[in-house]
Amino acid sequence: MELVTQEETDRHHSENQVLVKHTGGCHCGAVRFELRASADLHLLHCNCSICTKKQIKGFFVPASQFRLLMGADNLTVYTFNTKQAKHTFCKICGVQSFYTPRSHPNGYVVMAYCLDEGTVNSVTVEQFNGKDWEKSMKENKALQNLPK
Repeated sequence: MELVTQEETDRHHSENQVLVKHTGGCHCGAVRFELRASADLHLLHCNCSICTKKQIKGFFVPASQFRLLMGADNLTVYTFNTKQAKHTFCKICGVQSFYTPRSHPNGYVVMAYCLDEGTVNSVTVEQFNGKDWEKSMKENKALQNLPK
């Protein structure tokens, strides 16, 4: 019998995961996007200063699975502290549909509440201690295994 590590099992499940097309955007409709991700979303609810104030609950999408359909000219970016995360939001309505995270600058965190209805089967929310970001990133194996 061959022993398989949890990391190998997780990688196998993520590689064999069926992806569906989701669409979404901001409140006013000026920013629209589409992406491919599981219909069963795993959201992170972070307690860092900006996520707490914005009540961000999002899921990671590699850049290869995300496409901005319209509204690039309606996006503006806010950065702070390390200037690594690019918090994008619509200049017209102020909604942050997605942003580029500090931990994975070649992808996006998408806000589940900005997806159009009809493609999400389930949502799981995991608390993430962003107040102690460096330690939490080291401890969270799922985030470490995301594509960079």
